[in-house]
This record gives sequence, structure tokens and C-alpha cells, in this order.
Amino acid sequence: MKLSELAHGRDNNFNIIRIVAAFAVLVSHAFRLANLSSEPFENGTGISLGTMAVDVFFITSGFLVTASLLTRKSTLEYLCARALRIFPALLVMVASTAFGLGLYFTAVPVSSYLSSSETYWYIFKNSTLITGVYYFLPGVFEHNPFKGSVNGSLWSMVHEVRCYVILAILWVGLKLVTQNRAALFKAAIVFCAVFCGAWYFTAHFFLSEGGSFRHMGFMFFTGASYYALKERVRLSWILFWVFTGVVLLSSLNKTAFFLSYNLLLAYMLLFLAYIPSGLVRAYNRLGDYSYGVYIYAFPVQQSAEALFPGISWGRMVLLSAPVTLGLAALSWHLLEKRALSLKSSLLDRTRRVVRIQESDPAIRPALREIP
Repeated sequence: MKLSELAHGRDNNFNIIRIVAAFAVLVSHAFRLANLSSEPFENGTGISLGTMAVDVFFITSGFLVTASLLTRKSTLEYLCARALRIFPALLVMVASTAFGLGLYFTAVPVSSYLSSSETYWYIFKNSTLITGVYYFLPGVFEHNPFKGSVNGSLWSMVHEVRCYVILAILWVGLKLVTQNRAALFKAAIVFCAVFCGAWYFTAHFFLSEGGSFRHMGFMFFTGASYYALKERVRLSWILFWVFTGVVLLSSLNKTAFFLSYNLLLAYMLLFLAYIPSGLVRAYNRLGDYSYGVYIYAFPVQQSAEALFPGISWGRMVLLSAPVTLGLAALSWHLLEKRALSLKSSLLDRTRRVVRIQESDPAIRPALREIP
């Protein structure tokens, strides 16, 4: 069956895939917090469970946000949706870790903590994501693993926001060049995937310097490319099991696994997102807790380590998983879901402001893209 026949609406398995990925990150971090150098799976394949989970997030995000942009063809709606999905929950998490968790665990006097520029730098950087993130609060978790990081999971969100912005720039820029906007936009997406992939693979095999954006960019634009080329993609049980077999066999060799995993993951993920049905779809009734799990898991785990020094990775998982899930459920039902419902009213207000400003000839060209 063609991917284009399935890739519409919300009748899919993305919610359950993302919640599994979010808990995979929690499990991966538990190994490090238990002072284990690496995960058993990583020792064999060279890729950690946490890395795989983040790859799943980026492929999924690239696919879904590209679908949103190409379906609605509105940059303003796209940006509003992305902002409402990310920032309300992020702001609450940042504030609660700074003025709740931080105040409880800090080893410095409260007056020093509240007057420290580091506290407010943590809030500013992590609330905006524009210039990166900052992981530390004064005197908090200084003796824990991860060198005192309060929320080490935030690094990936900077790259995700950058991918969102690049996608929006491509969409806006192509309108200024040609009438055949959608086709060129899809071609540009595929080019970005190929470019990031070439950069990522070259760096892995021939370069030694670090850098995460080429990796995350490859995953994001691979997912985006699958949506752009959905008319050409067939989801087949035979191909899925063949690809799964190739990935499992290649796990015996790190180089082979790196190649097969990175090239086949997106297809396998999208197959699982659309083909299995039945009871697995019932999870969608609960909501999308994955974002909350992702942003709260690390602070919860660092708190557990501070309260129970030397806790084993298994006990870390058993203790932190239900607490994190509870926070994620509250975040979804009390905040995230309500924030997303504000999209229509926010769009209406923004458009009214734009219409008022459109009479100014100095800014009219910059507003042409806004519907």
C-alpha cells in the first residue's frame, strides 16, 4: 500500500511510538546515572538506546511537520502550531526546575541562589532555545553524574527548533522564486536530507570532530523526504521484515549496523506507524504524553540520584518512570492539550494585527507570506 493512502488524519501509531521512545531515553540515561560507562546494547552496536530514541523523534517530527506545512500551506499556522506544541510545557518545566527542584536541592544559600545570574541564565536560555541551552543551576546536582546537569535532554530541542526554522525558510523563500512552489519545496527537502546524510556519514567515517546537527538534520529531513515522496513509497510487510532482518544481522558488526540502521530506520518506523492497527490504536485515547516524559525524565532521575546516591539503574528506572509519567500526564491534560486548542484564536489575533500593519508600505513585502 502506498504511504500516500495512509498519511492523513490522526489514525496512526505515532503516539505510542513516541512514548516508547521517550521511555527508552529514560532507560538509557539510567545507565549513566548508575555510573555505568555504556549500555549493553551500545557495546555491541555502537549506538545507544537513547540515540535511537531521539532518531525516532526526529524522523517522526520531520514527517509530521512537513505534512502539516504542505497540507495547510500556511507558514503562520505552521509556526503557531510549533510554538504552542513546544513552549508552554517547556516554560513550565524550566520554571518548576529553577524555582522548585533547584531551590530544594541547591547546596548554596537560598539568597545566593535567587540572586545568582546563573539561575536566570538557565531560565532565559532554556525558555527560548534560540542560542542553545544551559544545563546548570547554582549548587544543584554538583556531585551527580552528568556533571551537575539539571536537564541534559534539552540539547536535542535546539536542533529540532532549527530544523523547524529551516523548513519554514525553505517554504517562504521558494514562494519568492517560482509559482511551482510545492514541487521545488519537496525537491529542496530531499536535497537537505542527502546533504545532511553525506555530511553525517562522511564525518562518522573520516572526521573526528563532534557535532550533532548533521545527525539530527539527516534524521529530520529523511522523515520530511518520506512525506514529500509519499506517492512513491510502498509499505510492505515483506520489505519490513527484510529490512528488520538486515538490521538485526548487521548488529554483529558496528560498521554494518551503522549503515543499515541509518538507512532503513525511517522506512521501518513509518511502517510501524501506519500498518499495525487494532488494539494498538487504542492508546491514542489517552493523549500524547511523550513530550512531557522527555522533558521531565532527566530532572526526575537526577533528583532520584541525589536522594538515593548510588542507586542501581534498575531501581532508577522503577522509581523515575512512574513519577515522570505522572508529571507528563498532568502536563498534557492541564497544559499542552489546552495550549494546542488556542491555535485558532492565536491565529485570528495575529492575522488581525497583520491586517492593521499591511497598510504600511515599508513592511508589506515581508508580510506577503502570511495568509
